[in-house]
Amino acid sequence: MGGHILARTVNPAKHAVRRDEFVDAALRLIQTKGYEQMSVQDVLDACDASRGAFYHYFDSKTGLLDATMERMLDTGTAIAQEVVEDSSMSATDKFGAVFGNIASWKNARRELMVQLLQVWYSDENAIVREKLRRGMAERMTPLLARIISQGCAEGVFTVASADDAAQMCVALIQGTQEIAANLYLARARDTLPLEAIERKFASFADAYTRVLGAPPGSLHFVDEETIRLWFA
Repeated sequence: MGGHILARTVNPAKHAVRRDEFVDAALRLIQTKGYEQMSVQDVLDACDASRGAFYHYFDSKTGLLDATMERMLDTGTAIAQEVVEDSSMSATDKFGAVFGNIASWKNARRELMVQLLQVWYSDENAIVREKLRRGMAERMTPLLARIISQGCAEGVFTVASADDAAQMCVALIQGTQEIAANLYLARARDTLPLEAIERKFASFADAYTRVLGAPPGSLHFVDEETIRLWFA
């Protein structure tokens, strides 16, 4: 009889923890050095790991970037999920809290967000960007649909389909993010007055209000403090 071949076993929890260590190190290095300046060797040094260990989890530096963006998506989804599950909040409060809580998380990590912004809109990372956009749509649409359904039940939203309205809102979110990034870059070049930026964000709020059939002025997404933190 032939001998048995023992399969190599992998501890899933340990595997995930080690992979997360690489992602944590990458986020720290992106914030301090920038993605373009960060090398795989920098990540190896930060984790005290071998090149073989790195390539066990990621096929390239771009693969690591993909994982860092996925981490951002996981965090945003968790923040939104917590708001959706809060039975004490009205639908209008939930809608604002989803945006406000995610903005607060980003505000606390402004330096990292600025570095990621530069990476996000580079042509070389178009595939990563599109993958994350699709992932964001898949995750956020059902969460927003639940808020919209609640708003319809409360009589504050008027839509024919909560799912369709949620898809429209996600499309608006993605468009808003791109416009906001362009506004940030324009403001950094001193080519745009702060008042113009404030008007733009007011227009965003108006667009969401119209999509949801909500009373004018009932939805709030970006507070004055956040606008000034990023654009003043």
